[in-house]
Amino acid sequence: MPTGPRNRVRIVGGRWRGRRVSFAPVPGLRPTPDRVRETLFNWLQPVIEGARCLDLFAGSGVLGLEAASRGAARVVLVERDLRVVRVLEEQVRVLGSSAVRVVHAEARAWLARDPKPSAPEPFDVVFLDPPFADPELPAACIGLLEDGGWLRADARIYLEADARTPLPALPPSWSLLRSRRAGQVAYHLALRSSEH
Repeated sequence: MPTGPRNRVRIVGGRWRGRRVSFAPVPGLRPTPDRVRETLFNWLQPVIEGARCLDLFAGSGVLGLEAASRGAARVVLVERDLRVVRVLEEQVRVLGSSAVRVVHAEARAWLARDPKPSAPEPFDVVFLDPPFADPELPAACIGLLEDGGWLRADARIYLEADARTPLPALPPSWSLLRSRRAGQVAYHLALRSSEH
C-alpha cells in the first residue's frame, strides 16, 4: 500500500531515535503525537527496559515501536485492519527487529480467546489507544485485560482517549498515576497494584 510523507511518524527515543516509519493511509488512524510519546516514555523509563509490551490497537505501530526502540524485550502489536497489518509488518522488517510481532486480530476477540494466544507470561506494559469513534471499547478492553490474566501484578497501562470522553471506571486493583491533556487528547498512566 503506498504511503506518502503525511503517513510517516518519527520515533523520538532509543536506538531508532529519529527514524521515520510509514503507516497505512487509513481514515481514523491517528498516531500518538511526538510530545505525548515523549512524556509517556519519560513516565515509563524506569520499567521499559526488558519489558513485555502489548499494543492493542496498533494503528501506526509507533507506541510499540517506540517501546522496542527503548529496550522492551518483547512487543506484540494487535491490529484488525489487514491493510494496516501489512504496513506494520513491512516497518518491522525494515527496522530489523526480532522483538516485535504483528498480530492480525480484533483486540477484544484476541483478548477473549482461550487458551491465551502468544502470552506465555503476562505483560508489563499495555498501550490502550482504541479508536475514539467507539466509546465502549476502553471499558471492554480494561475488563478483559484485568480478568484474563494478561497483566503482571505491577503492570503499567497507558490509556489514550478523546478529552471530551470521561475515563472509564478502573478496576479496584488499578490506580491512576498520571494524567495529562494535549489538545483534544487526554492520556493517562495506570498502575496495577500487586496488593490486590
